[in-house]
Amino acid sequence: MEAKSKILIVDDDENITELIALYLEKEGYSTKSVHNGNDAIHVFKSFSPNLVILDLMLPGRDGFDVCKDIRQMSNTPIIMLTAKGETFDKILGLELGADDYMIKPFDTKELTARVKAVLRRFTPKGNTTKQIAMPNLTINLSNYTVVYNDTKIEMPPKELELIYFLASNPNQVFTREQLLDRIWGYEYIGDTRTVDVHIKRIREKINESDAWGIKTVWGIGYKFEVN
Repeated sequence: MEAKSKILIVDDDENITELIALYLEKEGYSTKSVHNGNDAIHVFKSFSPNLVILDLMLPGRDGFDVCKDIRQMSNTPIIMLTAKGETFDKILGLELGADDYMIKPFDTKELTARVKAVLRRFTPKGNTTKQIAMPNLTINLSNYTVVYNDTKIEMPPKELELIYFLASNPNQVFTREQLLDRIWGYEYIGDTRTVDVHIKRIREKINESDAWGIKTVWGIGYKFEVN
């Protein structure tokens, strides 16, 4: 029997965690809930979830700190769930490594759909190898790994999918809207700064070489330039 995907729900509101768990378990997922930031990392290590739903406003350590800690040890996808709707909080969450965010009050069906979409993108299918190899850089979408200068680079799913897509289409210019649609999906409700944040994070982890690089095309978007 195929193992259930495990979802860790971190929120201080027990009614919300019970509601989310109810819907996710009806879809066949295994869930575990935590109600404060201090216990979140301990449970993350013992539970080893496939995905984390993480609230920002938590007693103890807040969701930003929890997200940062998770990213230091794992590229497990994170969906931030928060009552905060300000652009600053969204961008900061993305910069720290969150893959998506939803704002309370939320629709449980939409949250479930986003969980499915993130897991579908993150889980390799079959034995088909999706790999791009360039000088000093290998991007493998089958097992979600990036190797740069012989060192494995930790990248959350969205960062890896973005660089893989750009590198799969060398020297082709894409607008931010096109990249949002392609990587986050048509159902994603976000703004184009989401793309800029992820490009910035990728550039902080890998430097362009003489043979390739992610280039900004001013007024349009981005391209993966190959010489």
